[in-house]
Amino acid sequence: MSSAEKLGGMGIVPKRKRQKVTEACSSHNRHEVRFQDLILFIVERKMGSSRRTFLMDLARKKGFRVDDVLSDSVTHIVTENNSWNEIWDWIQNQKLSNTDKLKVLNISWFTDSMAAGKPVDIEDRHRLQKVLQSNVPPVVTISQYACQRRSTLDNRNKIFTDALDLLAENFEFNENDGAFVAFSRASSLLKSLPYTISRMENLEGLPCFGDQTRTIIEEILEDGVCSKVESLLCDERYKARKMFTSVFGVGVKTADKWYGQGFRSLEEVKAAKDLKFTKMQKAGFLYYEDINSAVTRPEAEAVGQIIENIVHKFTPDASVTLTGGFRRGKEIGHDVDFLISCPKEGKNENLLHKTVNKLDIQGLLLYNDFVEDTLEKRKLPSKKYDVMDHFEKCFLILKLNKALVNNRVLSVSSASAVRPTNKGAEPEVKTKIKDWKAIRVDLVNVPAQQFAYALLGWTGSRQFERGLRRYTNHEKNMLLDNHGLYDKNKRAFLKAKTEEEIFAHLDLEYIEPWERNA
Repeated sequence: MSSAEKLGGMGIVPKRKRQKVTEACSSHNRHEVRFQDLILFIVERKMGSSRRTFLMDLARKKGFRVDDVLSDSVTHIVTENNSWNEIWDWIQNQKLSNTDKLKVLNISWFTDSMAAGKPVDIEDRHRLQKVLQSNVPPVVTISQYACQRRSTLDNRNKIFTDALDLLAENFEFNENDGAFVAFSRASSLLKSLPYTISRMENLEGLPCFGDQTRTIIEEILEDGVCSKVESLLCDERYKARKMFTSVFGVGVKTADKWYGQGFRSLEEVKAAKDLKFTKMQKAGFLYYEDINSAVTRPEAEAVGQIIENIVHKFTPDASVTLTGGFRRGKEIGHDVDFLISCPKEGKNENLLHKTVNKLDIQGLLLYNDFVEDTLEKRKLPSKKYDVMDHFEKCFLILKLNKALVNNRVLSVSSASAVRPTNKGAEPEVKTKIKDWKAIRVDLVNVPAQQFAYALLGWTGSRQFERGLRRYTNHEKNMLLDNHGLYDKNKRAFLKAKTEEEIFAHLDLEYIEPWERNA
């Protein structure tokens, strides 16, 4: 079957997804179109519907017009990881009248335009190149540093990265830093590849792979599974560590202590009379089911609206910025992180305390733990890549009313219908439905002059940040953390108002947040 037939058979947007994509993209009616003469169409093939929807919405927010369906009105087609032959064969079968004027571009033009906030001039590197079709993955130069790779949520090597991540986690449990770093770097690199590893030859020339990680990949290629992973999943100590550390406030040392005392389930731990729990652990057990269920993007946005409303009552010009995995384009997460910042120095004083007090007054505060700032103790950025920053912050558990999430109103009467009863029968007892969910929330109070650095650090991912700080130290002789960038040659901190300026200081090509899922 030709590439044109393959594309034509599945369609540029699969039929089973069209209704969902159309609904998701209906947001374009809410955004002003700034560039009237340009109409984009983003190809879903090899990209996936969720990423396509995300990019379409981003472009519309930037003022671009994006059409859901390919037609003669489209001027620019944007594609990712597709060859010229594949796309052009499909276009020819659509019998468009404007193919001679149509601009077919790779994703680099789109990301450059989004960064500039306007359509950039089309360069040769933005155009799809005509190449002979081949089953061999393209030869590419891959950096050892995650900050020089684009890692989207479209992971083409999940079968390998899942195994490597699980083994890395166990090495971290055992405080084997060397093996943890080696396996994490190998997994991070695989997540950035635009192709799937199908044989060991595909690893030739790639950094970050040692004998151990190669052995894991080779075994999966041959058998479909990794024996070390299968063995670890059956290991009683590993299972206990995973279970116990899933409780908010419980670390590996506490988990190992409970395991050494003979506990093998949370029920046994909670029933033990001689165990003393911290305030955080008590909250972790009390709201365990909610905290361990995924936080959705609508839930994160609903929490953000609550925080923003309160913050703006005290300081109208303050910003509340969603960070973490949600800023990187994820639809679910474990918790929600927000940076709070004020443009004028001093206006953020006591803002975090006042915000949390207001949450308490509104009956939304289930738990809080303040960490006061230690900015006065900070000197140069730490050489440790995972060190905690010095900002004032508060770790919360908030009570989120489900009626606020995604316009879905939960009604006890409709959720708990009562069957008709005969006269004289005993009245049926209505079951009260819990109409709220406990959500883990981190609030960080950031001075305006350090906001760009804090935003970069709190956005993640963890491996992206580790790679960025390692690159900064080894390649540029600088030190980077959530507070600033220190040039060891100039013996001075470098100022930056945006993430783009930080990348520029480091002579790095800017990586968008959704491309930092390393």
